[in-house]
Amino acid sequence: MKHCSHCGSEVELQIPNGDDRHRHICTDDDCSAIHYQNPKIIAGCLPVYQDKVLMCKRAIEPRYGFWTLPAGFMENNESVEEGAARETWEEARAKVQLDSLYTLFSLPQISQVYMMFRGHLTESEFSAGPESLEVALFSEEEIPWDDIAFPLVKKTLRHFFSDRKAGEFPMRSEAIYKPGTDKNTSFDTPVYRNK
Repeated sequence: MKHCSHCGSEVELQIPNGDDRHRHICTDDDCSAIHYQNPKIIAGCLPVYQDKVLMCKRAIEPRYGFWTLPAGFMENNESVEEGAARETWEEARAKVQLDSLYTLFSLPQISQVYMMFRGHLTESEFSAGPESLEVALFSEEEIPWDDIAFPLVKKTLRHFFSDRKAGEFPMRSEAIYKPGTDKNTSFDTPVYRNK
């Protein structure tokens, strides 16, 4: 950030009074706005129809041509649940009923938080939205494991198929740091019973 979004003056990285982190602060004494930069939230869904999972082949970078679950950045003025349902519609033209929050991944090095919900399609109709090359239902054996766009999607899918066999779907939370650090943490929280 180089300029203040309030007045257009230059900004400097400083630690504001009462804070302990560097922030972009406007250099204009009449403005002095502090610009906080916070993590981006990605809301998504693992949509299920009968015994299959709905996946999208990406038509955009990053990872063009690879398979993923419908997910994307939250918009202002929407809940995480609304964001997950909206992304499912935008990417897969599918209507979904969300069941519960399923996986939560924090990626501090890129300031992103992924919140993936389990859900089920309310009807069998779906098609590729503008960000997808194609959309398809996959059984566990049919998943294109070598062509999954993001490691977090692969983790969510592996958890799901394992949990489905067990009949329990614990909500999982994991912080993933850059390789080579010893900070990675994983948590399983109380079990949500299969409906």
